[in-house]
Amino acid sequence: MSDQIISVGVLETGRPPPALAARFPDYPAMVADWLSNLRATFTAWPVLDGALPEHPDDRDLWVITGSPVGAYEDRDWIPPLENFIRRCRDAGRPMAGICFGHQIIAQALGGAVHKSGRGWGLGVTRYPVKHWPELLGPAPAAFDLQAFHQDQVEELPEGAEVLSGTGFCPNAILWYPGFALTVQGHPEFSPDYSSALLNARRGAVFPDDLAERALETQSRPTNADALADILRRAFFDPTVPTTPTRNRTKAHP
Repeated sequence: MSDQIISVGVLETGRPPPALAARFPDYPAMVADWLSNLRATFTAWPVLDGALPEHPDDRDLWVITGSPVGAYEDRDWIPPLENFIRRCRDAGRPMAGICFGHQIIAQALGGAVHKSGRGWGLGVTRYPVKHWPELLGPAPAAFDLQAFHQDQVEELPEGAEVLSGTGFCPNAILWYPGFALTVQGHPEFSPDYSSALLNARRGAVFPDDLAERALETQSRPTNADALADILRRAFFDPTVPTTPTRNRTKAHP
């Protein structure tokens, strides 16, 4: 498998706010940057516009992006996405989920997602590792990732294993053996984008005091690359070269 080029399908379920769209790449491009350790090609499907792949086997790995939409909201594109998630599970086609992606995979498989009474999780957050399967390689002590969420996975679907969590977010990283790795945080967000998003939404979406504290965390390093390496080990031969090929195309309905 050393010469394998992995094909990654990015299911786009959200976009940067219009005020930031001209300054920053879209979420599929951020995902491709995050997964640049894979020798991979990337294709995006704008799921929020009604586009979905025809078959789980169309790509080697599927990644569901973050979104400002709640997984429980009444949106025309959410039930078809949930059905596609179940089809991927049944076909043995691996997935990764980020924030909304983390939540919608849990919901599609029988878990429950709610707006948390704990409020907003914002800024660089440490998620200690609680459980670690041998398949995933050496266990890090914790993951430090950007957080932007109020919704949480509050009831686990059958078979989900909690790898990492905090008192504020108990189900922060979930492992579905042989199928999916999902994370409540945002490994794809850069400090520049996170800072811009906090400033754009402070006082309107995020309370000023919480946004200010989150901005103070932006100088802290994250280890999002470690999560990308774990994805590679979990679903592909660990001897796959890590030299990236960033061929990115955007699929349309």
